[in-house]
Amino acid sequence: MFEECFYIVDKLDGDYAYLVKEDEPEAEPKLVARALLPSEINEGTRLKYSCLQYSSE
Repeated sequence: MFEECFYIVDKLDGDYAYLVKEDEPEAEPKLVARALLPSEINEGTRLKYSCLQYSSE
């Protein structure tokens, strides 16, 4: 039903984070508002995206 995938936090920039899809490291980073992400993230954090939510791994 919902796709489950994993991202790595590549860069934090103010209220936004740049995420790189784990299985597509050469793809352009995805820009996501930090308000949608777990508060404890840092650069290099692995995130799981499932059911329209991000969670830290």
